Amino acid sequence: MARRRPSDPPILAGFSHIRMLGSGGFADVFLYEQNMPRRQVAVKVMLADVVTESVRQMFQAEANLMAQLSAHPSILTVYQASISADGRPYLVMELCSAQLAERFRRERMPVAEVLRIGVQIGSAVETAHRQGVLHRDIKPSNILTTVYGHPVLSDFGIAASLSAASAHDTVGMSIPWSAPEVLLDTTPGAVTSEVWSLAATVHSLLAGRSPFEVVDGTNTSDELISRITRGRLPAIGRDDVPDSLEQVLRRGMSRDPARRQQSAIEFVRELQAVEAELGFTPTPADMAVQDWALVTADDPADRTIVRSVAGESAAPRPDRRRRRAAPAAAPTAATGTGGRRPRPRGRLAAGILVGSLLAVVGLGALGAVLAIQGSDDDLPRVTDVTATVEGATVAFRWPDPGIRDTDAYQVRVVGGEATVQRAAEFRIAAPEGSRVCLTVSVAREGRVGPSSAEQCAEPAGG
Repeated sequence: MARRRPSDPPILAGFSHIRMLGSGGFADVFLYEQNMPRRQVAVKVMLADVVTESVRQMFQAEANLMAQLSAHPSILTVYQASISADGRPYLVMELCSAQLAERFRRERMPVAEVLRIGVQIGSAVETAHRQGVLHRDIKPSNILTTVYGHPVLSDFGIAASLSAASAHDTVGMSIPWSAPEVLLDTTPGAVTSEVWSLAATVHSLLAGRSPFEVVDGTNTSDELISRITRGRLPAIGRDDVPDSLEQVLRRGMSRDPARRQQSAIEFVRELQAVEAELGFTPTPADMAVQDWALVTADDPADRTIVRSVAGESAAPRPDRRRRRAAPAAAPTAATGTGGRRPRPRGRLAAGILVGSLLAVVGLGALGAVLAIQGSDDDLPRVTDVTATVEGATVAFRWPDPGIRDTDAYQVRVVGGEATVQRAAEFRIAAPEGSRVCLTVSVAREGRVGPSSAEQCAEPAGG
């Protein structure tokens, strides 16, 4: 089939067009230079002949989702979203490289690097899930790379709310990295489906091909669907990949969703345990450490709470949809160079489609100050935290102190990261000879209760 002619770049106030970067089925991506502040950016522009009211709404939904999530260090940043003078919606995005999509096929990627990417992208997916968002198209070509080598998850174009997925959804998909239940139309997507795609992506980066792809064989859509839904997962075929990592990936790609890791963070913790087993320093999982609030100086009671809620997966529902098979090497949304500090960054610039939040965050005009909420003694206190050493992992557990359905636990590792979760169990990689300590608190509606007594564990050899 002949490739379509690229669309004309729109004239955008404050931006100068440089060249085209890539194209997809619904949009073209161009390289622009922003005049103030001066920087190069990727601009994703919808095609004029596909812009309908429903498509415009989908595009706005993508902008809003990216706005909510892009403060995460492993999620692509969206700077601005608007409508061009000729009526085409567009996104102004951070400029990154799409080289990973080709690199994993042409060279053998180091195990340590793949584990690092798996942990970082897994923490991005977990963050999206806690905001109630399913990505629904996790695959290597949707992982871009900053100039500093930090991976970022892109293309939330077919993402959907966990609570909004319904039998009326029409879902695009990339077959090689789609879970069996999605291919069989038994669910439009769930947390465990995303775990399958995460595992399939890590498997691909190690194997140099998608998990059920046959080298030098035929790989039609029907053949791939048949292998994914009925076949046995092929071995990666590398001597430097430990059996423990193969087991993590086999579990994540089980045909039965109940046998998989039940959350992205559980999958991440198992990758961290493999890192510890191999003698690597476990890659930190970038998660919101606690609730925070913006408090105006004029009225401390007038605050906007941005909560980190540990969302549960929506129950799968029977669903019949049109299936669109994306090619294995689909065009990506942003290509080139660009940078991102591998640390949480600030919120979006003015002009993004979430003006209600930005109106509150007028730090200069309103004299707002950032305040981290302190402990609230009226919340339940966690007691009797126990620790069990299980190989290279320490499992901390505690009894339910009487939390509500909307509550969560804040687990703070001494000298390390904090995590917000619903489960009354926390696992962490712990190399032999190390000492791991943590405290647990109850988080409720932007407040954090008193901490438990510090519990420590010291694997053998310490």
